[in-house]
Amino acid sequence: MTMVQSMVPATTARSVIGRKITLLMVATLTIMAGTTISPSLPAIETHFADVDGVKLLSRMVLTLPALFVAFCAPLIGGLADRYGRLRLLIGSILLYGLSGISGLFVDSLPALLAGRAALGIAIGGIMTLTTALVGDYFSGSERERYLGLQQAFTGIGGVAFVAAGGLLADYHWRAPFAIYAVAFAIIPAAVAFLTEPGRSTPNDRHATDNASGDAVRWLSVAALCALAFLVNMIFYFIPPQLPFYLRAAGIGAASNAGFALGLHNLVMAGSALGYGRLRARLSVPAIFVIGLCLMTLGFVLVAFSTTMPSVLFAMAVAGAGLGLTIPNLMSGIIAQASPATRGRLAGMVTASMFIGHFTSPFASQPLIDTVGFQESYLAAACGLAALAIICGAIALNRKSGG
Repeated sequence: MTMVQSMVPATTARSVIGRKITLLMVATLTIMAGTTISPSLPAIETHFADVDGVKLLSRMVLTLPALFVAFCAPLIGGLADRYGRLRLLIGSILLYGLSGISGLFVDSLPALLAGRAALGIAIGGIMTLTTALVGDYFSGSERERYLGLQQAFTGIGGVAFVAAGGLLADYHWRAPFAIYAVAFAIIPAAVAFLTEPGRSTPNDRHATDNASGDAVRWLSVAALCALAFLVNMIFYFIPPQLPFYLRAAGIGAASNAGFALGLHNLVMAGSALGYGRLRARLSVPAIFVIGLCLMTLGFVLVAFSTTMPSVLFAMAVAGAGLGLTIPNLMSGIIAQASPATRGRLAGMVTASMFIGHFTSPFASQPLIDTVGFQESYLAAACGLAALAIICGAIALNRKSGG
């Protein structure tokens, strides 16, 4: 009897560890969407050179998934709230693997783009459902620590997948698409360690700060979605443009942008690891102020950088801010949701992030063409500063009890 009793906690502990590791592995899939095949884009353009509009279409190989994430994430969230999370998540991982590796076999650019569209649907499902499951499985400080750890894994994964994609692209432009097959290895772990949360009774009252049952504070949700959109739209002023900025400023080779973005991801990971401890002391709006101020400073430093070390420092500062802001967004949206609405709200904030990602070039490129890189990055910094001021006003209002 004693032996049996002593074995139960150990088994439970192993199950919880397995669940966390599995969710972290699933979360790293989302960062692979663009980073893995980005080094192959020039070769894809060359391979399909006889296709009309190949310059635009070859770049859509990178951006098209974001559009389909934005379209499908809220729909998948609604289905998850109605029919459950786990089967949809496993289906999304399977679709991710199949659509991802399609680049190894397809013979036409439209077929390649169709695979990327399906990949976007899969990513929308994965991001939405993992966010909902985090709210279902974890509560309080454990949830905040996990969200920080998840963002850290995403940052580290970004560095690893960029490096792997670059090495494989040197062999053949199709080779990086093989990396997506890692999804098939995750499916058995998902089946073994993830369980369908009970939906009949909301027994995780501590996992949500929404005290009104299924009622949703739509103003707060709308504010978080707007912030998710704006932060992502502004942040993506940098990654696609950094090689061109370095070349225009005469700061080393454009390939040095890879080092800057890699450092950004590493610092973002380190910052995210501290999110749980910070969240234990500060409110969601207060952490937004810190994260957005760091991002603002990073953009200002980028605008005035004249050497490669200064660019690296600027990207590190911006990465520290983003490493706090993204898990805080997820924490904020989970706090607004009851178990019955968690999927829909997770889908909404996921869609908002990817709409910002997709639309960013339409805002940044005309601005850069008109006023130049420095002024554009300073304008972006002003936008981030404005968001920080708004979040600061909300934090002060909450602290004063208003």
